[in-house]
Amino acid sequence: MTLQASVTVRNARADSVETAVSTSAVLKIRSGAQPADCATADSGTALATLSLPSDWMDAASSGAKAKAGTWQDTSANASGTAAHFRIYALDGTTCHLQGSVTVTGGGGDMTLDNVSINSGQSVTITSFGWTEPNA
Repeated sequence: MTLQASVTVRNARADSVETAVSTSAVLKIRSGAQPADCATADSGTALATLSLPSDWMDAASSGAKAKAGTWQDTSANASGTAAHFRIYALDGTTCHLQGSVTVTGGGGDMTLDNVSINSGQSVTITSFGWTEPNA
């Protein structure tokens, strides 16, 4: 048997993620292999660090969430190839979400304007979001 949820329940689940992480979340774009899960220590180098807008995700619609506003680091921390991201609580150390990074159209969990990052360059997140399962 497959559990199914209403759009109302799927929206509530999706919206609860932003609430759990909190406003003023921190996003780090990192090089190297993605850790096994958020409980595993950071890997690679933090190439870009962004303080996300206080309302960093749009309200869920049809069980889906999308980034809100502009997500940009105007001066990257280090040079390297972006491979994964982690979204942390305001403290910048408690990981709540992680996933793959690719260029726009590359199929990653998060897409950037450019995955080849040079220290000091601007880094822009072009898309990020997810859809809750069980429709």
